[in-house]
Amino acid sequence: MAEESQRSTTPLLHDHRQPGWLRRLTTSLRLKTSLWSELSGAVGDLGTYIPIVLALTLVSHLDLSTTLIFTALYNIATGILFGTPMPVQPMKSIAAVAVSETPHLTVSQIAAAGICTAGTLLFLGVTGLMSLFYRFIPLPVVRGVQLSQGLSFAFSAIKYIRYNQDFTKTTSTKTTDPRPWIGLDGLILAFVCLLFLVFTTGDGGRKNLVEIDEIGSSGTITTSQRRVEKRLRILSAVPSALIVFILGVVLCFVRDPSIVNDIKFGPSRFHLLKITWDDFKVGFLRGAVPQIPLSVLNSVIAVCKLSGDLFPGTELSATTVSVSVGVMNLVGCWFGAMPVCHGAGGLAGQYRFGGRSGLSVVFLGIGKLVLGLVFGNSFVRILSAFPIGILGVLLLFAGIELAMASRDMNSKEESFVMLVCAAVSMTGSSAALGFVCGIVLYLLLKLRELDCSGFSFSRSKSKSGDEDENIVNP
Repeated sequence: MAEESQRSTTPLLHDHRQPGWLRRLTTSLRLKTSLWSELSGAVGDLGTYIPIVLALTLVSHLDLSTTLIFTALYNIATGILFGTPMPVQPMKSIAAVAVSETPHLTVSQIAAAGICTAGTLLFLGVTGLMSLFYRFIPLPVVRGVQLSQGLSFAFSAIKYIRYNQDFTKTTSTKTTDPRPWIGLDGLILAFVCLLFLVFTTGDGGRKNLVEIDEIGSSGTITTSQRRVEKRLRILSAVPSALIVFILGVVLCFVRDPSIVNDIKFGPSRFHLLKITWDDFKVGFLRGAVPQIPLSVLNSVIAVCKLSGDLFPGTELSATTVSVSVGVMNLVGCWFGAMPVCHGAGGLAGQYRFGGRSGLSVVFLGIGKLVLGLVFGNSFVRILSAFPIGILGVLLLFAGIELAMASRDMNSKEESFVMLVCAAVSMTGSSAALGFVCGIVLYLLLKLRELDCSGFSFSRSKSKSGDEDENIVNP
């Protein structure tokens, strides 16, 4: 008995003797589902990543090789740090200004905008103000921001599927002719990919499998239920998003075989950007000012809340996420890498297709690192031929998964605040404007129900109660 007890405690003592960094590494990269599911989840965010990176590369002459390498390192670091499929996404407001407004932002001005945004988030994180914001912002307002972002992704995805896209043009004219039905980037191809993802992943949850497991444990499972269980387990093990993405890569070379002749191996050289005070002025006013509210709301507050919803008991710290965004950009932007942040939409997309641990984004980081080191800037030729309809399908699932986080609003008051916040955010094209309207509406509803005489009444009742108690218990 003593020997058995000693054997059972030995592994525990061994675990405690492990260095802290090794325990974090093994915990963050522990396989929670299957290897194929993590690989499939790794590409769940590319529907957002590829179009923005491609547009910045073609319009603003962003160094793709540098961006791939730095975002790869970010992916690997965040996967280890957070232990969840934490995404690394482009800063969308800065990218939108750089591509759509004239004159276009230069690479130095884009970097300056990213540095200013990162400095603000780093300050909010280090001082604890971000955690204070996160603690006191009402949940219906957060859900409104998530709903608006999710639906915005879904609407963009539908445009990608229905119409040909030219990412080198402004946002008002990049939607061109209707997409043809037949072709290597036609509507039929997009619909086939859409139906394949729906058939293999269902609604994105594992409710059916859980219910069948419960039936099986009670010993009442039937032959029909056993067949359903087997089929669902086989389908859930299919790396559906990875298959769709690989199909898109293959079609790149089929659509334009001349890509092979344009590929040049090796990364570009790293160099520090020369950022002037004028670059900081333009970058801050045109890029950072609209980006900062979006980063605070969607890249920190919304992503922390969503992580708690998807991974109960492991809700991320707003301080850690905010500091992470700050550190990433204060390093990479000086070398010309694209400004990035964490985003609730990316987390939803990677979770939707099977990502459950930090291993998912580590795989993504390794893939980006290989592409950046091997193909360098010539990889933009491959991206430019990638079927946009397939990207739209991936983006659609990510947007719907993010929007579905708002389904926990149980009262009419909460739903009212959430929907007003989402509506203002979408029609005003500003998450900050929707956030302010949501906060004002929430406070007005609470003020409407506030009993102004409650404080004095409770004091008098407490005093009379004390007197009665003194009389009964002298």
